[in-house]
Amino acid sequence: MKPPVPSENPTGDETPKREIGLSLDGDKSEGGAARGVEAVKDALKTMPGSPGVYRMLDDKERVLYVGKAKNLKKRVVSYTRIMQLPLRIARMVAQTVRMEIITTHTEAEALLLESNLIKKLKPRYNILLRDDKSFPYILITEDHDYPRIVKHRGARAKDGSCFGPFASAWAVNNTINHLQRAFLLRSCTDAVFSNRSRPCLLYQIKRCAAPCVDRISKPEYDGLVDICRDFLTGRSQKILKQLEADMMDASEKMAFEQAAMYRDRIRALSQIRSHQDINLEGVEEADVIALHHEGGQSCVQVFFFRSGSNYGNRSYFPRHEQSAEIPEILSAFVGQFYADKPAPKQIFLSHEIEGQELVESALAINNDRKIELVVPKRGGKRKLVEHALTNAKDALGRRMAESATQRKLLEDLADKLDLENTPERIEVYDNSHTQGTNMVGGMIVAGPEGFIKNAYRKFNIKTDIAPGDDFAMMREVLTRRFARAQKEDPDRENGTWPDLCLIDGGLGQLGVAKAVLEDLGIEDVMLVGVAKGVDRNAGKEVLHIPGKAPVRLDMKDPVLYFIQRMRDEAHRWAIGTHRAKRAKQIGKSVLDSVPGVGGARKKALLHHFGSARGVADAGLSDLEAVGGISAALARKIYDHFHSEK
Repeated sequence: MKPPVPSENPTGDETPKREIGLSLDGDKSEGGAARGVEAVKDALKTMPGSPGVYRMLDDKERVLYVGKAKNLKKRVVSYTRIMQLPLRIARMVAQTVRMEIITTHTEAEALLLESNLIKKLKPRYNILLRDDKSFPYILITEDHDYPRIVKHRGARAKDGSCFGPFASAWAVNNTINHLQRAFLLRSCTDAVFSNRSRPCLLYQIKRCAAPCVDRISKPEYDGLVDICRDFLTGRSQKILKQLEADMMDASEKMAFEQAAMYRDRIRALSQIRSHQDINLEGVEEADVIALHHEGGQSCVQVFFFRSGSNYGNRSYFPRHEQSAEIPEILSAFVGQFYADKPAPKQIFLSHEIEGQELVESALAINNDRKIELVVPKRGGKRKLVEHALTNAKDALGRRMAESATQRKLLEDLADKLDLENTPERIEVYDNSHTQGTNMVGGMIVAGPEGFIKNAYRKFNIKTDIAPGDDFAMMREVLTRRFARAQKEDPDRENGTWPDLCLIDGGLGQLGVAKAVLEDLGIEDVMLVGVAKGVDRNAGKEVLHIPGKAPVRLDMKDPVLYFIQRMRDEAHRWAIGTHRAKRAKQIGKSVLDSVPGVGGARKKALLHHFGSARGVADAGLSDLEAVGGISAALARKIYDHFHSEK
């Protein structure tokens, strides 16, 4: 992404240039512009005129900006003309003390690298794609004789084919249900599959062909897998027509049960297509990306079309300066959005973007096929884009309204708690355990834009404390949280320090929190304990503030409801973290502690002996007979279970 175009009339609440010390005569006043320009000039002395990516760093080695260029030297030299730059970029140069470069073979490669670095480093002065959570996919595995169909998140699976993305887990689950009815593919784990002696319920309700008990031959099952893959890769119309022909043929031959089977498959596949909000004939694989810009903020709406069906949509609110233009924002969004996920054959855009041919080239390199960026002007495709634009406009309107409401709640909270300033970051702490086991602490964060979920943190209790000692748990959580904050951001410049901490508990928990901050020498973080009050009923909470009388808010006060929401979110987060830890603990096996036994060998041993107990009781020769277990490893396993016998 190239630097913003210089503007003679910057908007917003920017400080005039003369007030930030943007002189070039050695002025070291606020902003340090001369020092920044000198740093850029020093970098230019050895900078090549080839394509590449540059990073601008401040005096604490934090990356301020990542940019790409076809000619690094020509691009970077523009930063030395400080008086021609927009104020925001001038401030960036003023903070720069060093530059780093990475050369690439082509400008397209530079664009790919730039997008990856922006997503990873999140520089302050770049346009940033936020809330980019992982998308769910449909995975057809390839590591078993009888592939299974499952929902998948995270990194692309090596042993399987992924199809998607889907906008939500519901869309994936719904699609898998219909695909199972149509193609009868299994979804059970390999362990369940290998231990079946009779068909499961899915076979009875006609959602699995029961290959586990040989109710279908391998060639027939492979044929179903191939047809399912074809359907998910966009050949849905062809498959539906073939199924219709097969149904008619079976009907003419009086094979009515077989005809009914084909009919049910057609119905299942048709439901996948009909259960979407918008479908367009001829659009098999495409994304629709529309951007609405208003009041210095933007919303990008993305609709996903796969296999001729609408797989849902998501809203994004990229971070950028108020003066940024739509082509620049949309170009940065497309580059970052597809940096770690496959792009469809076509991407329909609401506006032209900067360097469209370059972006297409970069996407083609990343996906090993041609990717087409199109701005439809008329017809059904334009209607899709306009529908996405309407959704983007509505989503941005809701977000701006919610932000205004949230800001009002924060102001009222500051008034009710007698705070000097409106809090910009509120942290809420809660603990969870089951009778003293699997103890965890949770921290959630709220601010002017609502809950900041990427700032949530979990704390596995590490110290040896009495089971269920909530005070000791809170002491460890807060000590680790603020000791780390003092180490990583001692000057409080990264926005990671709270203005207010809500502690779920009464005077006891509040006393622990106060003692922790005093021990660490922190005096300016406001603490409030939220106690449940009489009968522990919601609405009767008591707010305890050190050195002040308890505060009781009216049950109908929006501020009380706001506090309850934050406390309940912290409770949900802590319990969810605890349950995940407990489930992981339950799923552990005695084989996990055997040296040299990883996932694959553990699986082989369990398949061979049927259980961990069977492995423990096995003889040395029996262990050596397991595939993938060498004689040396068999001896280790045997000794592990028999050393004390």
